[in-house]
Amino acid sequence: MSNLIISVSGLRGIVGETLTPVVAGSFVAAFAAELPAGSIIVGRDGRSSGPMLRDAIVASLRACGRDVIDADVASTPTIGVLVKKTGAAGAVQISASHNPPPYNGIKLFGGDGRVLDAVTGAKIRDAYLNGTAAWCPFDQIGDAQTEPDPHAPHLEAVLKTVDVDAIRAAKFRVLIDSNHGAGGLLGVRLLTALGCDVTALGETPDGQFEHVPEPTAENLAGVAETVAQSQCVVGFCQDPDADRLALIDGEGRYIGEEYTLALCVQRALADDATRGPIVINGATSGMSERLAAAAGVPAYRSAVGEANVADKMIASKATYGGEGNGGPIDPRVGYVRDSFVAMAQVLDLMASTGKSLAELADALPKLAICKDKAAVSTDGLPELFQKLREKYADASADESDGLRLAWPDRWLLVRGSNTEPIVRMIAEAESETDAQALCDAAKRLI
Repeated sequence: MSNLIISVSGLRGIVGETLTPVVAGSFVAAFAAELPAGSIIVGRDGRSSGPMLRDAIVASLRACGRDVIDADVASTPTIGVLVKKTGAAGAVQISASHNPPPYNGIKLFGGDGRVLDAVTGAKIRDAYLNGTAAWCPFDQIGDAQTEPDPHAPHLEAVLKTVDVDAIRAAKFRVLIDSNHGAGGLLGVRLLTALGCDVTALGETPDGQFEHVPEPTAENLAGVAETVAQSQCVVGFCQDPDADRLALIDGEGRYIGEEYTLALCVQRALADDATRGPIVINGATSGMSERLAAAAGVPAYRSAVGEANVADKMIASKATYGGEGNGGPIDPRVGYVRDSFVAMAQVLDLMASTGKSLAELADALPKLAICKDKAAVSTDGLPELFQKLREKYADASADESDGLRLAWPDRWLLVRGSNTEPIVRMIAEAESETDAQALCDAAKRLI
């Protein structure tokens, strides 16, 4: 787990071991060498190693002749919106998402406000591995300035997607758990603007996580109890860079991340302005597919990764999309997974229907999803895929992103992770038993 993980969207590593100031500076120098002219935005989540890496990255970019806009602590989707607002050439977000505290990482954005697509990301990766940099002479060193309010453009964009007056009239009592990541700064501000009575946990972005950062049921057990005890109608739980959102209902029941996207899709399909084709990735629950079918609109699947979802959305002229890890993508705000879009639009759905989160979740198509992983090398994946093909010869097989085996009523995806040295197994069926059986079968073969 200590290896530096380099992908087309950036890198992650353990601070002081594989991720050092030298590595961070060299990586963004390669990024600057490949970008068109223009300033570069730098943001970070709340991790305690963030300020140190920010200093190294800003210095490196300036040494390449780039002017830097320092957004300081800001969520990943906020950085995407800010790129478009300022006309920057690109951005560097310092975050390791849901990884443990020893980790940090770098995520790269292009001038379109999107996480780099696979082709551009591969060029940056190769440039870094080849030692590419464009260091400038002393009289061409770039300047640095601080962005006084990086959150305002994002807040404005999200509010435009919902009926603010209707949400305010409902006077929802809500809880937001930012777990000392980047999400609390804009999250509390957004919910307050929507007229909510807000209980905030982990609002201070200092990286001192109060629970394991990935927003799973096990990790959020204590938060769920607080939601119920506080008599909140919903609990919003973000990951450290706030591009993912898990939901907890008013009884303290973990609704999860898959339902976040499905509920946002349901709302989008009920509105003429956003009713149209949707895109989800190959690991996302089929709930959204079934909602699209009921609405009479196409649903497409892309490879895993928000850049792949965004590519597919643009190519298919989709009006909505996202990933089942709690990351809706609303093109009106940006082609980045967005927990703030999710919070506002779930509240909008509750206000427009008059239903509780529990009622809305329980009315969605009944499917069970199982997710598992194995900490093993991905070198053996081709052999594993062949064994699975032989075992499930009756399934439709797709190897465009790992191996996805699909039947009319269930599917199994096995793929190497882009962000961790593990193999992921995800299965969905109409019962938990059937979904678990598919994951277990794959794990036994591993």
